[in-house]
Amino acid sequence: MFTGLIETTGRVERRETRADEVRLRVLAPFAAEIERGESVSVDGVCLTAVERGATWFEAVVSPETLSRTTLGLRAPGDRVNLERALRPGDRLGGHIVQGHVDGVGVVESVEPEGSGRRVGIRFPGDLDDFIVMKGSIAVDGVSLTVAARGDRSFEAALIPETLEVTRLGDYAPGTAVNLEVDMMARYVVEYLRGHVGGRRAAPAVTREHLAQHGFERKEGSR
Repeated sequence: MFTGLIETTGRVERRETRADEVRLRVLAPFAAEIERGESVSVDGVCLTAVERGATWFEAVVSPETLSRTTLGLRAPGDRVNLERALRPGDRLGGHIVQGHVDGVGVVESVEPEGSGRRVGIRFPGDLDDFIVMKGSIAVDGVSLTVAARGDRSFEAALIPETLEVTRLGDYAPGTAVNLEVDMMARYVVEYLRGHVGGRRAAPAVTREHLAQHGFERKEGSR
């Protein structure tokens, strides 16, 4: 679990393709502090460190992750946003981010706004119900607030701190980005979808189902 407050950026040092998966070596300032098996958010994707050195860690990117995120586009020299997993007692300054990417969006516009910038991003249609005005969304692992909504698009304000600490300052029209919707929005929408028109979704396990599989309720038992 993460907060969407990026600690720093790193760089892909090596990319190795093995069958259908990819092994990435990422240069990271905190590499010496992480342990094997620890979770690290890389551009908003929760990866597991399988090996590490003094200045780098390696993670395996599965075929499923390659198909749903932008990590398949990362090449040696590319910058990536990095955040270590949330620890008990840490301040939650952004919002709860799981590192489970819901879809890939595309930057449509980047415009100056005050001392920062305003970015417009187009998203896949199946995320439409989850992205709302003033709601939270993670873009390449960065916790942002939806400032405007359009038809399958939204806008967010990037403050100078975000532009300096993350790689969002490199965005230009056409940049592909990882999107993770707010976890609470996901649960609310899925709950409502199961209760359309006030009709409660049928339970997955019923008494009849249990009886068919040999489970019987004895008289007098509770």
